[in-house]
Amino acid sequence: MRSVRVEDSPRRTNPVLEALAGDQRETLGENSFRRMIAVERKRSERSKEPFLLLLVELGDEQEPKDNRKVLERMLEALRLCSRETDVIGWYKEHSAIGVMFTGLVVKDKDLIRSTLLSRVSDLLRNELTFDQFDEVRLSFHFFPDAWDHEKDGDGPTNVTLYPDLMNPPAKKKSLLMMKRAIDVVASGLGLLVLSPVFAAIAILIKLTSKGPVLFKQQRVGQYGKLFTVLKFRSMFVNNDHSVHQEYVTKLIANQAQRHGATGAGDGVYKLTNDRRITPLGEFLRRTSLDELPQIFNVLLGEMSLVGPRPAIPYELAAYQTWHRRRILEAKPGITGLWQVTGRSLVKFDDMVRLDLRYANSWSLWLDLWILVRTPMAVIRGSGAY
Repeated sequence: MRSVRVEDSPRRTNPVLEALAGDQRETLGENSFRRMIAVERKRSERSKEPFLLLLVELGDEQEPKDNRKVLERMLEALRLCSRETDVIGWYKEHSAIGVMFTGLVVKDKDLIRSTLLSRVSDLLRNELTFDQFDEVRLSFHFFPDAWDHEKDGDGPTNVTLYPDLMNPPAKKKSLLMMKRAIDVVASGLGLLVLSPVFAAIAILIKLTSKGPVLFKQQRVGQYGKLFTVLKFRSMFVNNDHSVHQEYVTKLIANQAQRHGATGAGDGVYKLTNDRRITPLGEFLRRTSLDELPQIFNVLLGEMSLVGPRPAIPYELAAYQTWHRRRILEAKPGITGLWQVTGRSLVKFDDMVRLDLRYANSWSLWLDLWILVRTPMAVIRGSGAY
């Protein structure tokens, strides 16, 4: 966020603005502009060309109706420093103007920022009175944004670029509340009904290997929020996890090979014949019973019954920009579209596409369809290891 301060100057008529009074480019309303931000993010992910979102706002010193008039004058002025391919609209209706400068080819962000700051400041200085100009606030937001993998809460550092995800429409909010209610009721009932199974597995783990019953690992939740996932321990204690990290990094980069257990078939995209896994752990993994304690994560609201598989932080560090959408657009779940269709038989990119297809077409009926198919996928064991 950067505030603009200049010396006093009288308002002058801008002949260029008058000449452009016939500019027919549409000024998008708030909802349309926010949808265009989502579209432009996807276009940027594909083209690898960044875009810049410029927000122009006024202070609250003036009456709202006066602010609105000034903002509309600034809208016309901002057309001068944008191209036909750039997008202009209301980031906040009659409160904040947004301009997306798309398809940037210059890599020096500081140069782009300083050039635009100078051009926009000159235009607005000529169009506004000193008092009005003194209240102008400009902020610059580049996409792709940096994700800080070192701090707690690994995720986007600039939520301004994700208004569509951070503030979903009212209808979707209502449906998400229903999804959460179903999660709470179903996980509560699940814990009650499955308590004998929990007890039996816990006893078997303690009888067959040394160590705790539960395996706890930090995972990345929706919007990058970290949480501790719970699983039944399926490995011996004090393992070296670098083997898995190395394989997953190759998997995300599409450089991993399928691994077969017996040499038959094409194998799976997963470590097999892993000596870190206990004999009981191998059974728990094949039947997905090791995942049962995640019901506690669902009850706590950290996960949902249905959603993308929660990522490990070191996986996120290897993600391409478009991969990040799988942790932004849906809360992680115990089961999901990937688990009931592809599982470890598909490449990482295809798994992400399944997660994104789920997020984009999500409905309560889709959740129910996945939940019904999950037991059969577990029984088949295809892709499980």
